[in-house]
Amino acid sequence: MANRSGRRKRARPNRAEPALAYEDEGFLDSPDARPIRILAEYLEPQARFQDFQVDDTVVFFGSARLVARDVAENRLKRAKGPDKRAAMRDLAMSRYYEDARALARRLTEWSKTLKVGGRRFIVCTGGGPGIMEAANRGASEAKGINAGLNVELPHEQTDNPYITRELNFEFHYFFMRKFWFVYLAKAIVIFPGGFGTLDELFELLTLLQTRKLSKSIPIVLYGGDFWSKVVDLEALVKHGTIDAEDLHLLFRTDSVDEAFAYLTRELTARALKEPGGRL
Repeated sequence: MANRSGRRKRARPNRAEPALAYEDEGFLDSPDARPIRILAEYLEPQARFQDFQVDDTVVFFGSARLVARDVAENRLKRAKGPDKRAAMRDLAMSRYYEDARALARRLTEWSKTLKVGGRRFIVCTGGGPGIMEAANRGASEAKGINAGLNVELPHEQTDNPYITRELNFEFHYFFMRKFWFVYLAKAIVIFPGGFGTLDELFELLTLLQTRKLSKSIPIVLYGGDFWSKVVDLEALVKHGTIDAEDLHLLFRTDSVDEAFAYLTRELTARALKEPGGRL
């Protein structure tokens, strides 16, 4: 019988024999094998993306805690006492779930009309619930393949059912997951979120500001009321810690129509003739 590497396994006599290094789970889980595990999280996703002719992506970031409108409405109907306020908040925030779903669906429909080689601008998310689920769901509703880059977490992160099965990834290392977000991205949409979304936003802005990317990536910051309260970027300009021009790295909107028009225009102008990317 051949193993995953294609090599035929050696017949094992009764006496104990040393294990092949790449079959030794104890070694592969050890600190000494960390470089091998890191390399695997680069090579295995690369092989799968190549198999599916995925040249580039549009990445959606946002909270894992937001829910669809119908779910929020049902919660509100059942809520009593102090839970009612939280249920009303969840219903108000569900608009972002529905907007992410609609935008992902429209972008997928648009990308499927492009007469270019490979699959261009597929929707990619962190693979979990909330905004991630909404974007994968919208792409699935448009009958387009889409990707989910999951990561091992103690809570919240479970893969959603709308990810294309063959492009459902599981990462151990946050930095390798982030690498794959940015490496293939030709545009990024950032919906309201918590610490994880803020981390992704500021790491991306840092890479662009310091020109550590060989490509320009249009970024949509979706949800004006939310972001104006959570992040005061203008204050950074006022205090001289960033330049006013750095604010132009972001396109801010509350409209699916505006976001769609901006993204399709920028993708056509910047990226349509140039598959792939390089950090």
